[in-house]
Formats: sequence, C-alpha cells, structure tokens
Amino acid sequence: MSKKFQTVGSLLRPAALLKYKGQIEHRDDIIYPFYQDFEGYEQCEAEATKAVVAKQIEHGLTVITDGEYSKSIWHLDFVWGLGGVSRYIAEHGYFFRDKDGTTKYETRKDIGLRITAELSGKSHHFIKAFKRLKPISGDRETKLCVPSPSHIFGELSWSDNIGGKDSVYKSPQELKAGLVKAYKEFVEEYAATGGKILQFDDCLWEIFADDNPNSPYTGENINQEEVKALAVEFIDINNTLIDFGHSLGLKMWTHNCRGNYDSRNMGGGSYVKIAHLFLKQLKYDRFFLEWDDERAGSLDALSVFKDKPNTEIVLGLLSSKTSTLDDETRVIRLLDEASKIIDKNRLLLSHQCGFASCDGGNELTEEEQWAKIDQGQRIAQQYWGV
Repeated sequence: MSKKFQTVGSLLRPAALLKYKGQIEHRDDIIYPFYQDFEGYEQCEAEATKAVVAKQIEHGLTVITDGEYSKSIWHLDFVWGLGGVSRYIAEHGYFFRDKDGTTKYETRKDIGLRITAELSGKSHHFIKAFKRLKPISGDRETKLCVPSPSHIFGELSWSDNIGGKDSVYKSPQELKAGLVKAYKEFVEEYAATGGKILQFDDCLWEIFADDNPNSPYTGENINQEEVKALAVEFIDINNTLIDFGHSLGLKMWTHNCRGNYDSRNMGGGSYVKIAHLFLKQLKYDRFFLEWDDERAGSLDALSVFKDKPNTEIVLGLLSSKTSTLDDETRVIRLLDEASKIIDKNRLLLSHQCGFASCDGGNELTEEEQWAKIDQGQRIAQQYWGV
C-alpha cells in the first residue's frame, strides 16, 4: 500500500450491473436514478459497490470511491440528478477520435439535456450514494467525484437551453448564477453528510490551448480576447465553488481529462499553453493531470505550481486505456524530471483517468485493471518509499 498512488475514481463495472446500465442507455422514458424502472437494479448496484470497495481495500488504495458504479456517464448523472433537468436521447452522441487518430468515434446518445425549471442541487441522489459508500469503507478516506461547474456551464450554454422565448435562463449569466446556486446546495449537503473530499472532474481546459488541433477556438479568424474571457469565466465559476467548499472544511480536488471513452480520446492541447490559466489560477488542493502520452506536452507546465506550496499534483503517467502494464522506466524518468521542478513530496502517481468514465469502460478486463493498479502501487512504493 502506498499513499502516493491514487486512482482517479472510476472502475470497470461487473457484467451483472452492466445488464441494467445497457438498458438505461437506450431509453429516455425513465426517471433518474432509474431504480423504479428496473426490478433488482438498486440491489445489484449496492452489492456491486460493496464488492468493489472491498477490492479497493484489498489492493491497498488509501482513498476509496464507489467505483462510480452509481453513474452511467462521468458527468451527466450529476446533471440528471439536479432539480429542473430532464434527459433525452439526442440525434447523436459525443464524437471522440478513434484509435487511428483521425476517424470519428461516436458515443452513446442519451446525452440530451433540457432545463425545465430553476436548477436545484437539493436532495441529490449522489448524497444517497455517498451515504452508502461511507460505512463500507472502514477507516479509509472517501471521495466523491462530480463534474466541475464550468464543464456543465460550458455544455449547457452551448446548447439550445438558454436565450429562447420559453427558456428558464435567458442568458449565460443567468445560467451561471443558477448553476452556482444549485452546486452550493449540493456541496452544503455533501459536507453536512460527512463528506471530506470533493473532486471536480473537467474535460474542457484543452479547448483553450492554441496547440490543440481539435479545438473550436484554434485556427484563423478566432477572437482570442473572447476566448480568454470565456476561460476566465470558467475559472471564476470553479473558484467560486472551490472557495465555498473550503469554507465548509472540504478538500477540493480536480481531475483534468482529454477524453476517455472505450479507450479513445477526444483531443490534444498541451498543459504549457493553459498552465497560466487553469493550473495557476484555480484554487484546488490537488490536481490530477494526464501525462500518459505526448499530447500533454512538456512537464515544464508544472513550474506554475512553484508559488503554490500547498498544492499537490498527481501525475497521470500510467494509462487506464491499455490492457498491458505500463513502461516503468518511462514512469520513473518522468517522475525524476517532475521532481526537478516540484518538490518530490508534493507529487503523487496515478493513471491518467479512470478505467470506466462511462459504463462500458475501457478495453481491458477487471483482472488487467487490478494488475495495473498493483503496478502503480509498486512503482509509488519504490519511488517514494511510503
């Protein structure tokens, strides 16, 4: 067991649970969290959660999640659980890059969101899921992972949910205020329930990197001042909730992702290009960052953390997308390189992302997943000695 090795959050779901999850994906005539729509689903999820928590403890993890077994998609279940939101099956899913790097790969399609009333974060299902997690985790720390408010603000503000005659929110600023209110209600209930660590997951930072060929904000005829203003707005909404979480005594963490679906990714963009914005200005206590391949660029981006001495950085040097063990020589080399920039004691190690950001998970078996987790533990123990 090494406290220096961490998991991002999600783990592969067992077949019994996927039987229910697969049905959810194709229906929008059901109501979140869908327990009333499928006989045996809630019990199956509870039993699977108990089993995966036991496996995490068995494999020496020091911070426990529910494997995100209470989710179907890494971010949308949280939105489905807000008051004032309904889901529907859209014309198409999200588009990822397929393994050849150029072909489009389409995800599941139940990603449509409608705002039907003022947003509310009260009595969210995730609180119930956390109450189920806490007592079965023993003396281990637990964390809850939810999408960052900026990510949800981005997705909703780019949809047809604002500005229309019948829209609940008439402008992005009204939507932003509504989201902040709903998130504060949720965060307050989480802290009151005994939550100690809240992790905001985020997939949108890289759209602001001008070396990202997959971003809508790169290329000619782009107003970069408007782009930077939007980035600042993203930072502001996150920091508002980070400050609120801190005021309630929570540790506030983040995971930044470049897309993770069926072992595919969504885009590029280096951290160096966005470090002065998202790494430097966001007030998180711990950053989980992706460095499993060359897309993230140079580790020099870590330099912005030099004047943030209380911030921890989890280097995602391992890959959750592959079925084979990672190149340990590469991992040690990059840890050494990072340690020349940031004090070694402020660094931790992880895979770049979870193993199942969405139900289907990445292309590996549960046995291979745990072998990769065990490898991470061994490397961390070897490198830090703790």
